[in-house]
Amino acid sequence: MSTSTILSTVDGVNLLKSTSNNDISYLRTEADRLREEQVGETVTYVINRNINFTNICEQHCSFCAFRRDANQKGAFWLNLEDVLAKCVLAVEKKATEICMQGGLNPQAKINDSSLQYYLQLVKSIKDNFPQLHLHAFSPQEVEFIARQDGLTYSDVILAFKDNGVGSMPGTAAEILDDTVRQIICPEKLNSETWLEIVSTAHRLGMPTTSTMLCGHIETHEQQISHLGKLRSLQETALEKNYPARITEFILLPFVGEQAPKPLRNRVGRDQPDLQSSLKLTAVARLFLGDIIPNHQPSWVKLGLDGALQALQWGCNDLGGTLMEEHITTMAGAKGGTCLEEETIKNAIASINRPYRQRNTLYQ
Repeated sequence: MSTSTILSTVDGVNLLKSTSNNDISYLRTEADRLREEQVGETVTYVINRNINFTNICEQHCSFCAFRRDANQKGAFWLNLEDVLAKCVLAVEKKATEICMQGGLNPQAKINDSSLQYYLQLVKSIKDNFPQLHLHAFSPQEVEFIARQDGLTYSDVILAFKDNGVGSMPGTAAEILDDTVRQIICPEKLNSETWLEIVSTAHRLGMPTTSTMLCGHIETHEQQISHLGKLRSLQETALEKNYPARITEFILLPFVGEQAPKPLRNRVGRDQPDLQSSLKLTAVARLFLGDIIPNHQPSWVKLGLDGALQALQWGCNDLGGTLMEEHITTMAGAKGGTCLEEETIKNAIASINRPYRQRNTLYQ
């Protein structure tokens, strides 16, 4: 299979459904070969710190164990001093990136403006730590701010970019199929809006990542359709020569241990199915690899051992040190909340691959 060949939708679905040892062996071998051909042997990683600044949220996604109401036990909302203190610790650990996302807190405003609150966070971090790349605020947060303040998505993205946000996490994508979204996250932005915001970011020069929440109620057909929409998004950025595009694809397997009961009971398992995740990892490489070449597993969700296996099924990046992670951990994930750089290096070396630190934009 050459790099110009796209795995067809039908073939992708058939490979995901197949239980044949020959098909599974082919998937792994071909994804690993294509990864080597497209991006080489080196496994990259970034030294970063995750900051979830609040878990107070107006929405009630059926997979989320992180959100709280403002007056609920366990609710938190970090003040500016706390956020900056976390940045100090990140710099001490030689972090190059702060990844910041939070709940959708309607009270988070300055002078009745949601955008002004977010910009205060951005400016405070960039004024104090200009060297840190700020990878911040998902398409859902952009939609929330625009809706709160009566702004366009472009207004919000440009304000972020002009004040120092360097890239946008491609989270809140879940599955880009509105029949699924109506069940698992009915209050969230719809598929079309997610795609519009990410495309707008690319047009305005804001790089993004891309994700898929998998292993819950979605079908294999919906998984492949999701990959197809991400591929089209990237093709649009390339065809229209936008100044930014998708830098990576991250598979996020569903963790249900502490998730709300209705979805947890419907899925029928608390932890990700590693074999299914690895098959989808390989299919994603075959489907996206030539156009979104960087693929990353979630060590938080799969555990480090599972993530190392994913590096042999088409992934080329191990993600970040994170230092602190709440959203997945509160759902019951067993992967931990922090990896030391030495742990990452040793883990990559254990599968006989070279490693290299990167920055957020894979430079």
